[in-house]
Amino acid sequence: MSDKFDSFVVFAEMRTGSNFLEANLNAFAGIACHGEAFNPFFMGYPKSEPILGVDQATRDENPKKLLSAIRGQRDALGGFRYFHDHDPRVFDTIIKDQRCAKIVLTRNPVDSYVSWKIAQATGQWKLTDMKAQKVAQAVFDADEFSAHLDALQRFQITLLNRLQTSGQTAFYVAYEDLQSVEVMNGLARYLGVEEQLEVLDKNLKKQNPSPISAKVSNYDEMLEALARLDRFDLTRTPNFEPRRGPNVPSYVAAATSGLIYLPIKSGPQDQVLDWLAALDGVPREALRDKMTQKELRQWKRKAPGHRGFTVLRHPALRTHDAFCRHILTTGEGSYRQLRNTLMRRYKMPLPKDGPDAGYDRAAHRTAFVAFLKFLKGNLAGQTSIRVDAAWCSQAQAIAGFGEFCLPDRIVREEDLAAELTALAATQGHATSPAVSAGSEPGPFTLNDIYDDEIEALAADAYQIDYMTFGFARWR
Repeated sequence: MSDKFDSFVVFAEMRTGSNFLEANLNAFAGIACHGEAFNPFFMGYPKSEPILGVDQATRDENPKKLLSAIRGQRDALGGFRYFHDHDPRVFDTIIKDQRCAKIVLTRNPVDSYVSWKIAQATGQWKLTDMKAQKVAQAVFDADEFSAHLDALQRFQITLLNRLQTSGQTAFYVAYEDLQSVEVMNGLARYLGVEEQLEVLDKNLKKQNPSPISAKVSNYDEMLEALARLDRFDLTRTPNFEPRRGPNVPSYVAAATSGLIYLPIKSGPQDQVLDWLAALDGVPREALRDKMTQKELRQWKRKAPGHRGFTVLRHPALRTHDAFCRHILTTGEGSYRQLRNTLMRRYKMPLPKDGPDAGYDRAAHRTAFVAFLKFLKGNLAGQTSIRVDAAWCSQAQAIAGFGEFCLPDRIVREEDLAAELTALAATQGHATSPAVSAGSEPGPFTLNDIYDDEIEALAADAYQIDYMTFGFARWR
């Protein structure tokens, strides 16, 4: 055991070399790293056994029991790997605990993204012998990478800030440092373990040693996309950009008019985008989207008198939209892994393969009620599932916008036609196109199942939205 620390955490991400780092930490007799101990979908490792006598059900109910078990390990200094999408309930406890050593593992996010895409394509996540190597090329998706990078960046910035404000230091390890036995021995000394290694654990092999130009099928397209991001020094993840919350690439500007729409997910995006295109007589493809912060600033400077707006949807209707698009179905847009977890862990009565002929109105209402009850705990930080943008509170979404670009007009969906006409007038349009009728996803509409219980559950889960924006009953 260490006199300096009672436990440790490795802050890392997928495809950053965390498995290799863990293997070498475990090569020290006085160190025991227990994998992804707080991964919401498994415990430690896929198909693994309980950790220190704590099973997954117990951890999910009270993650601090597992934290206590790791802290209390007597035969070695216990620790685990923690990624940005792991159980958020333990983050504050970990970060406040000065007896918990912090190790931060970083890798060039382009390299880690490409490695992740190749692993997805091949199904090979570890390599112990080159004879078993599976080869594939990654297809670089600019939008997916941007979202991936933003999530990593936000977490790293939060981590850095919390360490600074609590007066703690971390041991930083770059991906390239993992091949240095001297760095591994230095890490052990930082943890308070005097044992030293003579050689590194060589059981795990680098899976994709080729240059990145050979690993990406659309390499030139990737270079072009990365140039647009206007980011520098990609190996220093904590220092990419000033702190921010909004997802700027999701903002959509009109083709010629000085209007920019800040969408809140699970709202009437299609209706607004159709109207925005029709206002300038262009197809939707002509709208300006996927802008970087730099490009958005340039757009604003070139559009004096511009107006930014977002649209609120009643929480009950918005939640039903998110449920039908992402949870109920198994097709495109479905959060399949999360869906399986909700059925297994939270006993949510969802049809196994999506709605079929036997799925009736009563079944739909029962499933949606269960989802609303889950959301109350999820939004309150009482589940191991991270709050998704599809159902986060609208108050929180707008607060995120405010870190870079607050909308100067907040429109309610029920007032959409009148409000959009008024916005069009600010840009010199004497007339405004009609707003198309919206359609709800799913086999049943909210109106088909809505009652007092559903309203009460929505109001309970989204108290902040009801209070902030004055929402009354949906019907």
